[in-house]
Amino acid sequence: MNNYQYIAKDKNGHAISGIIEGNSEVEVAEILHKRELIVISVSPTKKKKIGKLSTAGKVTADDLAIFSRQLATMIDAGIPLVQSLGILAEQLENKALKNIVMISRQDIEGGMSFCDALAKHHHVFSELFINMAKAGEASGMLDDVLERLATYLEKNAALTRKVKSSLVYPAVVITMAVVITAFLLVKVVPTFKGIFDTLGGKLPLPTLVLIGISDVFRKYLLFVVIGMAISSVAFKKFITTPKGRRLFDAFKLRAPILGQLFRKVAVAKFARTFSTLVKSGVSVLNALDIVGKTSGNKVVEEAIIKSRIAVREGEPIASPLQKSGVFPPMVCRMVGVGEQTGQLEKMLSKIADFYDEQVDAQVSALTSLIEPLVIAFLGIIVGGIVVALFLPIFKITELIGR
Repeated sequence: MNNYQYIAKDKNGHAISGIIEGNSEVEVAEILHKRELIVISVSPTKKKKIGKLSTAGKVTADDLAIFSRQLATMIDAGIPLVQSLGILAEQLENKALKNIVMISRQDIEGGMSFCDALAKHHHVFSELFINMAKAGEASGMLDDVLERLATYLEKNAALTRKVKSSLVYPAVVITMAVVITAFLLVKVVPTFKGIFDTLGGKLPLPTLVLIGISDVFRKYLLFVVIGMAISSVAFKKFITTPKGRRLFDAFKLRAPILGQLFRKVAVAKFARTFSTLVKSGVSVLNALDIVGKTSGNKVVEEAIIKSRIAVREGEPIASPLQKSGVFPPMVCRMVGVGEQTGQLEKMLSKIADFYDEQVDAQVSALTSLIEPLVIAFLGIIVGGIVVALFLPIFKITELIGR
């Protein structure tokens, strides 16, 4: 369909102009006649050539969720896809996404499918997004699929925020403890050392140890900072390698306290993604492939890939999932029941909801547990330094009192 510029008059003789989509000038004229308008002229619009637009920039899951939901609403209201994308491009606040939508609109006008237009921007649209768009186009239910996609992105983003929020508080307090400790060792302890040297006498063992740590810390501070920077860069490079990523992801799942939280997040994400794909009409094998790639954990990804191979060879999904040892027995049994009853997507959705609630409960429990532990840690470190500094002063005061 092409865009046509028209000029017409209504019943009252008022001139009206605008742009309308149609296959030909005759079809557009008929549409206007049905609206009880008197057609004056109809002419094809000149397509605006879009220059090279920058698609660089961060596009968040929230941006994509809003885009998906708004596009779904417009398509459901009967607005053609090209026109819907044009309207969205005008009101999007994220510049990168705005430019991508404009380019995609032009590609679709040139005859490209919606999913192929999105596939050109892999850095923004995941394989999950593209495949669901493809399934929606093929089934003629693009609006429903986009609605499901928006819901999925919102729930996934909410899950990620919950985990991050549980880690922010202890990270901030520990950082404060490190900064305060470094300040005391570099600035405060040397001042007290000068006072103690002037007074003379034998210092208590805790004070001697603290002064010794302060001297070493000040002497090798530059080397400590450089060493920490090198270690950080080396660690980041190591976890980008396949072996490093797998070891780190395996450690996360086995880590004390936080390990169970990471496992529950992985299960919730697996179930939510798998359910959304199956419900949208994506085949089970393709869905498993996409779920594995978007799992965010190498151990979980490997387990899903093995499951996909087993399913391709004729095994039910639940059996290889159980053999992997990554997924809890309850999840495997529920998936098995879903397969047998033909309600796999419904069962997966229930699993995802259940584990979302589990993550909520564990985040609350962790916050309650971590808060006193962190406060105690901060108190022991800073309090220990203060006590060690004031022990000689207490001793001097006691001698003066005698």
